Amino acid sequence: MKSLTGFRDFLMRGNLVDLAVAVIIGTAFAAVVKAFTGMIMDIIGKFGGVPDFSSTSIYGISVGVFITALLSFVLTAAVVYWLVVIPFTNISARLKKQEEQVEAAPAVTSEDLLTEIRDLLRQQAVGNPTPGQVPGSFPGQVTER
Repeated sequence: MKSLTGFRDFLMRGNLVDLAVAVIIGTAFAAVVKAFTGMIMDIIGKFGGVPDFSSTSIYGISVGVFITALLSFVLTAAVVYWLVVIPFTNISARLKKQEEQVEAAPAVTSEDLLTEIRDLLRQQAVGNPTPGQVPGSFPGQVTER
């Protein structure tokens, strides 16, 4: 039974779930990037007069597969950079700036709070003094005139 509990704990560990989500999202995103790269390759092929570079050769050396792979890599890197890296960097910078603003806010000390409470009590006392109370003093406070 102990081994089943350990296995369950292993499966429910946060980083394993995060990794599984990343793999699933990565696989779906790879399909999007592959389709986009295929579109761009078709456009490049139409301008070059060749629908697919795979069969291109120079002096009998097949370089088409390399050209196709190189263009696919560059296009994939461009899509990842502009659709993932730049937005993530901007969001991270914005969140970091917000965290710095929260940290930069002056911390309220207990002395500040007590001063504020004293001032509020003094205002209440001045506005509505009890009989025999000197205005500006606390209720029950003995003051000399």
